[in-house]
Amino acid sequence: MPLTRDEDIKALLEEVRTIALVGASDRPDRPSYRVMGFLQRQGYRVIPINPQIAGEHLHGEYVFHDLGQLGMEIDMVDIFRRPIAAGEAVDEAIAAGAKSVWLQLGVINEEAAARAEAAGLKVVMDRCPAIEIPRLGIAPVAA
Repeated sequence: MPLTRDEDIKALLEEVRTIALVGASDRPDRPSYRVMGFLQRQGYRVIPINPQIAGEHLHGEYVFHDLGQLGMEIDMVDIFRRPIAAGEAVDEAIAAGAKSVWLQLGVINEEAAARAEAAGLKVVMDRCPAIEIPRLGIAPVAA
């Protein structure tokens, strides 16, 4: 089951340091653009993933084509994709060795969540960390 208890979500957000953001946008009017900036201001390292703008920089970070390109440890994969496409991102997160996946508001894919949990990942679904962090009173991450 995805994490739903406040204390579990808070514990996850407090242990995460590096986040890959799948579906990162270079358009300031898009939620993924704003959430990435917010997470960076909270002290997280956020690596943008978007094949359409791969090779560019977003909020000072190099944009990767997909999770398989990273070659680094990722604590969380934050997924800004339609529910039908979220399964592929979850499968990439599992293959990349991520510790958790976070499906954004409106991104509900029970099958993908079950695959992630079966692979040992923590799962949060249909929530936004930019809402949960202030709501749960989580202090910025120390560098």
